[in-house]
Amino acid sequence: MAGLKTIIVLSFILAIGFLLVILSSALFGNYFPLLVVATFVIAPLPNAICSRCANPDDFIEEGSSSGFVDLGRFFTGFLVVMGIALPIMFAHCGIIQVPAMIMSIIGGLLIYGTIISFTMFFQESEDF
Repeated sequence: MAGLKTIIVLSFILAIGFLLVILSSALFGNYFPLLVVATFVIAPLPNAICSRCANPDDFIEEGSSSGFVDLGRFFTGFLVVMGIALPIMFAHCGIIQVPAMIMSIIGGLLIYGTIISFTMFFQESEDF
């Protein structure tokens, strides 16, 4: 059971992630790295929505996966890769600078990792 210390640590890491992404935009005067926040915040949603739609039966093994779950994992993976590749593409095209790219990627990964950790720690167990 996760407690108050877990909430404090996760909120601190989330604040550092947002700070890095905002600083990558504000320090270099270009606000394109803020798109990374949107992709990493939206990334867990397809997995959560599709896992709710899967509705496993009692007779099906836990190890087997549904098409909905696979589709959600695919879209989540796509959004995570897009959140990493978007700043790299911007830096390659000269839209943002390389330090802004590094700060944006690290901040985005911290945001996504915090969201995933929060859902893992505070997930309710279903008892039948």
